[in-house]
Amino acid sequence: MVGMIISQYWWVVIPGLILGIYAQMKLSSTYGKYSRVENSRGLTGADAARRILDSAGLRGMEIGVTPGRLSDHYDPVKKRLMLSEDNYYGRSIAAIGVAAHEAGHALQHKASYAPLHLRMAMVPVTNFASMAYMPLFLIGFFGGLMNTILPLIIVIFTIITAFQLITLPVEFDASRRAEKQLDQLGMVAGNEGRGVSKVLGAAAMTYVAAMVTSMLNLLQFILMARQED
Repeated sequence: MVGMIISQYWWVVIPGLILGIYAQMKLSSTYGKYSRVENSRGLTGADAARRILDSAGLRGMEIGVTPGRLSDHYDPVKKRLMLSEDNYYGRSIAAIGVAAHEAGHALQHKASYAPLHLRMAMVPVTNFASMAYMPLFLIGFFGGLMNTILPLIIVIFTIITAFQLITLPVEFDASRRAEKQLDQLGMVAGNEGRGVSKVLGAAAMTYVAAMVTSMLNLLQFILMARQED
């Protein structure tokens, strides 16, 4: 019965899957293109991030290296920037763009940017919801308890979708701050700013895709719940 219901709503989740694949391909292609174009100032990603942080009075903030490709992130708990090896040492337009974006999150934190603090507050419950989803679904599917489990799954995806929604303004604002700082501090010249915008725009598309996918999953389970009623 559940399998039939899930297959009945395949059309709900397919667009999200397609958008997610497209977003990842777009990011990989755009990042790959501009990671081969060295910036005219010869700056590494770490250099760019350091200049942005220093200009904002964050001279003591650590900038470290984290393993993985495009694993760059700002750690709001330890208040440090972690850049992937390619972007920490790389001198490409892509490297300084990604590094500046992460520095943008640090600027948000310093400025007490409300959406960032809301997202930080939501991280624990969102992580718990993400981990709880699959065990609950399997219990409902194999235990014949889907009627009981579905409301909990809907709550889970409501939490995840809310987190994805609040993530969008946080990421777009960090990119806006990054591009502004790169320009004001003279770290991009000519068309380099356009390249940075394309890289950050492609990265932002992955967050949009995640939000859409989460919303469609939520819609699927709501439709399943109505079918069960």
